[in-house]
Amino acid sequence: MLGSIAGDIIGSTYEFNNTKDYNFELFPRNSNFTDDSVLTCAVAEAILNSKEGELPDYRTNIVKFARKYPGRGYGGGFKRWLSSKDTDMPYNSFGNGSAMRVGPIGFVFDNLFDTQREAKRSAEVSHNHPEGIKGAMAVATAIYKAKQGSSKSMIGNYLRLHYDYDVYRKYEDVKKSYYFNETCQETVPEAIIAFLDSGNYEDAIRKAISMGGDSDTIGCIVGGIAQAYYKDIPEYIKNTAFTILDRDLQKIVSEFSYKYLGEKLNAPQRI
Repeated sequence: MLGSIAGDIIGSTYEFNNTKDYNFELFPRNSNFTDDSVLTCAVAEAILNSKEGELPDYRTNIVKFARKYPGRGYGGGFKRWLSSKDTDMPYNSFGNGSAMRVGPIGFVFDNLFDTQREAKRSAEVSHNHPEGIKGAMAVATAIYKAKQGSSKSMIGNYLRLHYDYDVYRKYEDVKKSYYFNETCQETVPEAIIAFLDSGNYEDAIRKAISMGGDSDTIGCIVGGIAQAYYKDIPEYIKNTAFTILDRDLQKIVSEFSYKYLGEKLNAPQRI
């Protein structure tokens, strides 16, 4: 989960100021967490708070967290939905917001059926368009399979076969022509391509961000998959990202990481 958040924070300053330089600065002065991290934590807390035998209440948490953390880069459609009188009604979005927040689900469930079911449920809160649902399910599936030890070819082949994503384009070719795009169908496949071409967690993040596009979201998606696959995040990245979060989000990340990944996070708290 912290892998997703670190990817978001690293991409935060490059979202509207894209870089194609692989050797970009990881944490410039203005690096911060965005809506990607906020809603990832919302999904994680919904899972943490769910009682045995009950399904997580993603809707309540997504609304609660987005209202608690306004101005974090939410899309226009999401903001209109959030301010409406009836957030029980999704708005048929195929934006990449469903895919950016789904990371925790890929780490939690112990079979693919439950993982995909919960990814779908988490997307349908707002992004009930088939492409919005598909994007969330694909990302959660990639994380689940990576966590289970599947090879990159197995992950890529499954996503191509079951989600019809063209993930075997060459990374360098995609990088040359890729542009800012906030849809699932033109964010998730590109994020998968960056992951498949990577050699370790940091390499995956650098390739994701230097691809261009919606950098914080691509970083968030790739970061979750890379954490699940490589099982390791460099201490500098882990500690810096954790420190940038506020105390409430740190608490959620710590509890989730300990419960579902067996990892204690001891980075210093932000003052």
